[in-house]
Amino acid sequence: MNIAELVEKQRKYFQTGATLPLEFRKENLNRLWQAVHAREEEIAQALKADLGKSAYEGFMCETGLVLSEITYMRKHLRRYAKEHTVRTPLTNFASHSYVKPAPYGNTLIMSPWNYPLLLTLDPLADAIAAGNTTIVKPSAYSPATSKIIAEIIGECFDPEYIAAVTGGRKENAELLNQKFDLVFFTGSQAVGKEVLRHTAETLTPSVLELGGKSPCIVDSTAKIRLAAKRIVFGKYLNCGQTCVAPDYVLCHSDVKDQLVNEICRQITEQYGADPLASPDYGKIVNGKHFERLQGLIDPDKVIYGGKTNPDSLQIAPTVLDRVTWEDPVMQEEIFGPILPILTFERFDEIYQDSANKPKPLALYLFSQDKQRIKEVTSRLSYGGGCINDVVIHLATSEMGFGGVGESGMGAYHGKTGFEAFSHLKSMTDKKTWIDLPMRYQPYTSKLNSKLLHFFLK
Repeated sequence: MNIAELVEKQRKYFQTGATLPLEFRKENLNRLWQAVHAREEEIAQALKADLGKSAYEGFMCETGLVLSEITYMRKHLRRYAKEHTVRTPLTNFASHSYVKPAPYGNTLIMSPWNYPLLLTLDPLADAIAAGNTTIVKPSAYSPATSKIIAEIIGECFDPEYIAAVTGGRKENAELLNQKFDLVFFTGSQAVGKEVLRHTAETLTPSVLELGGKSPCIVDSTAKIRLAAKRIVFGKYLNCGQTCVAPDYVLCHSDVKDQLVNEICRQITEQYGADPLASPDYGKIVNGKHFERLQGLIDPDKVIYGGKTNPDSLQIAPTVLDRVTWEDPVMQEEIFGPILPILTFERFDEIYQDSANKPKPLALYLFSQDKQRIKEVTSRLSYGGGCINDVVIHLATSEMGFGGVGESGMGAYHGKTGFEAFSHLKSMTDKKTWIDLPMRYQPYTSKLNSKLLHFFLK
């Protein structure tokens, strides 16, 4: 069936109320979990084909996290879907006030290529738990994983409930021309703007998970060896193709040389003397992005790495020193294995510079100064982040993950994800055994006036 017919079938199916019972939702979460678990080996092979990911990294960063999110939603579904009583003011005496979670309806999930399984099935688990019908659109840039996703969804669900649409820009455009009740998009800021333009036409609520230049600040009190170890892990994970990877390091001048030396040592420690020969080191997703990244490498500023292989689409972990804000590498989100090092003298410089820059998806601070940590995390605006680590804040269902400003709107994971795919209805159940007169005209009654003053105090 074509896309318009598919959307209409899902809309009609949702209107039957079939997705509302909690047992139905739990049953379908179970079905999804079993399908992903059964295909772990195939998923690993697909991730290797698309991005060169090792089986270990594929499970750690994708399959394992998907299974964890589904398990979490199954465990907490009944509590999240339950009506929650809230306090009723005296002015509404006598009544019961409560919040009732309700699914949006027919939803669209558009996912990117860098973590193709995780960023498709994680939000899908939240959408199922919330009681929606869903169309998922995986990326054309990760064809092997997109094929597996489409097969899993085809095996688990009827298309009138959950369906996968594969393809490229044509299919993306056709989907965005449909009327959905919620659109969930993960990807670049440029495409995010296009999504928002389309959803604005139909006043459709949207969740946008974007990106940006996420800074990694290292102050003079940081434990440098540990900081370097963790920065190297987070920056070069998935060849730097991670939306929350440290985009650049902003290091205090007092410890800059020590940090740079330790980062270079850690790259060799973690990836070997020739990272391109490492079986655990991935590749750039395609030639277009490979060439873009090559253009960001200034040979005069490379102090480590810089080696590339066009045949395998690999770029070695690369460190750039003496970088300025005017360099090409600082004009866009890098999204690759290139780490610029900048320095600062005073934190006031950071606060002033950040005020004029787009808000990043993540911020990382390595410091042992508790007052400084409190100050930085309070004064700077960003989606989320870590203290004395990188990336790992997104690997939990206990708190939401999302951006702010240019890095996105809305969040998901766990309860936050359930609520992202739900409309929280505010309800008042007014009792009929009493009816206070003070809201009714005529307003000249002295008794009504006294009652109103009493209830509003």
